[in-house]
Amino acid sequence: MSAVFLDLDGTLMDSQPGILSSLRGAFLEIGRPDLAEQDHKWMIGPPFVDSFAKIGISEPQAAIDAYRRIYDLGGMFDATVYDGVFPMIDELDTAGHRLYLATAKPHVAATKITAHFGLADHMVAEFGPELDGTRNWKGDLLAFALERTGEDAATSVMVGDRHHDFAAAASVDMKSIAVRWGYGNPDEWAHADAIISHPSELPGAIAMVGL
Repeated sequence: MSAVFLDLDGTLMDSQPGILSSLRGAFLEIGRPDLAEQDHKWMIGPPFVDSFAKIGISEPQAAIDAYRRIYDLGGMFDATVYDGVFPMIDELDTAGHRLYLATAKPHVAATKITAHFGLADHMVAEFGPELDGTRNWKGDLLAFALERTGEDAATSVMVGDRHHDFAAAASVDMKSIAVRWGYGNPDEWAHADAIISHPSELPGAIAMVGL
C-alpha cells in the first residue's frame, strides 16, 4: 500500500476562524490596522514569512512573533475537523495505507492541534517546519519526511488544497491530489494529478493515480 502525506489546514481541518482572528490581532499589534481590515484567507496554507512579504510588511518576523503569541493563546483550537475526514482516515487505515502529516504549520503547533482533535493517533509520523524556518518550503519538508521514514516517493502521494502542496510533491517526484473543500482555487488544483470534492473520494483517487 502507499504512503499518504496529508496537509492540515484546508485538508483535514477548517482552521480559518482561529488563523484569521490571530492574523488580525497580529496586524493590530504591529501597528497595521489597515491590514487587519482586509480578507487574508489566501494566506492560509503557504508559509507566513512569504505571505507577509507579499503584503508589504518590511519586518515579517515581528508579525510572525505576534501571530504566534495570539494563536498559541487559543486560536489554534478555534477550528473543526471537516465532515467525512475521520471516516476517510478509517478507510485508508483499513486499506493498509500509511498516513503522515505534512503541513506548513510549525511542527510544534501542528502536533498540539492534531493531538487535541484526535488526529495524531492515526499518523505514523507528523512533519512540519521548525520555528526558525527550517523546511518552510514543503518540497524540503517532503524530502526530509521521505528520508526519515524510508518511504518511496514513487509509492507516495501528497494530499492538499494549495499550490505549494502540488509543487512540493512534484519537486520530489511524488503524485498529488487536490481537495476542493479547502482554501485553494481551480488554477491551483490544476497542478495536481487528481481532484476530489469530498473526503470519501480519496481512497478511489489514490488508486486512480496508480498507487
